[in-house]
Amino acid sequence: MSAMERTFIIDSLPESALRYQRGCAIVAVDVIRATTMAVTAVSAGRRCYPVDSLDAVMRLAEKLHEPLLAGELNGEKPPGFHLNNSPAELAKRSDTSRPVILLSSSGTRLIINARGCDALYLACYRNMGSLGRHLAVARWPRVALLGAGSRRDFREEDQICCARIGAQLVQAGYVPEDAQTVDILDRWSNAKPSDCVVSQSVDYLRRTLQLADLRFILERIDDLEETFILQNDEVVMIAPEAPPLLTTLIYE
Repeated sequence: MSAMERTFIIDSLPESALRYQRGCAIVAVDVIRATTMAVTAVSAGRRCYPVDSLDAVMRLAEKLHEPLLAGELNGEKPPGFHLNNSPAELAKRSDTSRPVILLSSSGTRLIINARGCDALYLACYRNMGSLGRHLAVARWPRVALLGAGSRRDFREEDQICCARIGAQLVQAGYVPEDAQTVDILDRWSNAKPSDCVVSQSVDYLRRTLQLADLRFILERIDDLEETFILQNDEVVMIAPEAPPLLTTLIYE
């Protein structure tokens, strides 16, 4: 590998983020449903704060004005929360001035674990195309595309999203770092987003009568041109014409 060669890797599970914190831009992916939830919130004009524990929810809720508590733990909406980890339900609400505090079993843990990297992006089906184009221009030396996973399973929807972004990195001259990355690219980069219906995540939505979220996700493919990053513990949106991220977004 040459000193100037730009590389990327596809990996999964919240714990894996700890391996990529320095010298790497991380893309956090939890299509069903945390990153879709966060991107949907911010694109609608809400402020959104991912957290990794109920204690963190309560601490932050004391500092914000009338926050919406949204999310799940082990698939269940925690007591006192206003809504589940449901982008379909969030999109129906008109109270966009209320910030969202978002908690999930895997997706928000991945985001929190990834803090400290050179730049932390959020991706889902809604923005995977625009993010791939952004990364191609930003030209980070190393990019880690990380699926949240659930029950130690790298879910199909997250592999598809990672592979779609990875294919754009290959076109921009990036080199896959390992055999797993190549395998995921070969299997999923040309897959349809709907090929995720074999996923355990989809099976869970079906069993719990939450298929409105699957419809929401599959009806909104690359419908956003903006890029979404975590900055100062808040998900923020970057306009398509914005210049590449520089050191002002690098965590200390």
